[in-house]
Amino acid sequence: MSLTEIEPVSRESTAAIIARQLREAIMNGALPPGAQLGETELAAQFQVSRGPLREAMQRLVSEGLLRSERHRGLFVIDLEPADVHDIYTARLAIERSAVLGVLRGDPEQVADRLAEVVQEMTSADETAVTEADLRFHEELVAGSGSKRLQRMARALLVETRMCVSALGRTYVDAEERVTEHKRITEAIRAHDEKAALSLLEAHMEDAVRRLAPGLSLYSPPA
Repeated sequence: MSLTEIEPVSRESTAAIIARQLREAIMNGALPPGAQLGETELAAQFQVSRGPLREAMQRLVSEGLLRSERHRGLFVIDLEPADVHDIYTARLAIERSAVLGVLRGDPEQVADRLAEVVQEMTSADETAVTEADLRFHEELVAGSGSKRLQRMARALLVETRMCVSALGRTYVDAEERVTEHKRITEAIRAHDEKAALSLLEAHMEDAVRRLAPGLSLYSPPA
């Protein structure tokens, strides 16, 4: 294709806008796992015809956020134990690489940003704690300076948010959650690669065991 064949970029389509809003509703729990999406109700809510709505929902099917059941319709995915295992395996691979990148750069500066987020996690509001938890890991990956690691982490964002939201309900209080992140931050500040990686792995392993009892990051799901 020559440059003269490239067409002007149009504004975001109606289907793309609907897909984005549905994606955000899944991410923040407004559309919880297992929820059925009714075309009639959603078309009325978005005030659109069924054409762009169906296109938007098919986009989310292709992204793996919706599942189609024959003769029943579309549903928000349920994260099965094998899904949790897969998500955290991918996250660990990304964040291990991020830690190494941070330690090759300016770990003190990244640790300062992480410490600020950890302080926000002391909030008594569960939603605020969840948001801070997500931001901690975003800051960690961003601190690596790798645009590709950041793109990979963003690809997992919706499923990560679903996991982290569910994870929050497994803690009696936020103290243990805060402590895990604080220790990772301190290891990074101390330039302690071994401790930082070990603590990150333990953090991810703990999440898998909480969300999928009986499973471990270190053994494949049955």
